[in-house]
Amino acid sequence: MGKKSSSGAASKRRSKKQPGPAEVDLGLLNPILDKYQDERGAIIPMLQEAQGVYGYLPRSVIERIAEAGGAAPSQVYGIATFYAQFRLQPVGQHVIRVCHGTACHVNGAERISETIENVLGIKEGATTPDGKFTLLTVVCLGCCSLAPVMMINEETYGRLTANKVKTILKSY
Repeated sequence: MGKKSSSGAASKRRSKKQPGPAEVDLGLLNPILDKYQDERGAIIPMLQEAQGVYGYLPRSVIERIAEAGGAAPSQVYGIATFYAQFRLQPVGQHVIRVCHGTACHVNGAERISETIENVLGIKEGATTPDGKFTLLTVVCLGCCSLAPVMMINEETYGRLTANKVKTILKSY
């Protein structure tokens, strides 16, 4: 009961772009569940498609997939947390991926990440309170000759300096 009485305050703090569990339309999941209803072991494709619909995997979606797939919610949650492709929290409107592969690391990737963290006021893996940016570290973006590199959504930025990063972020 104690959690329910505090849910009003929690929902007031949520961004309008990030619905809470009660606001997730599980009806959007029905075509996915119907598609895989006769396939054993289809939990991963169901999670992938559900994340494509919702942008992340809300708890209620994981529970519904577990029910439809004949699995315990803890099993589905285990799959969702094992694979890095799955997100349990909404991501920002702009996802920033900073490469920390060998070439980028040697050429100052850490400095690039620190600049982004300072400008946006978030740490790696977090989303800004306004829901605008999510910052992620990746192992390789495949642009070693442009090191250090970051991507914002699908746009690649290379040969970065702290000043270039600040200018790029301001453009968003």
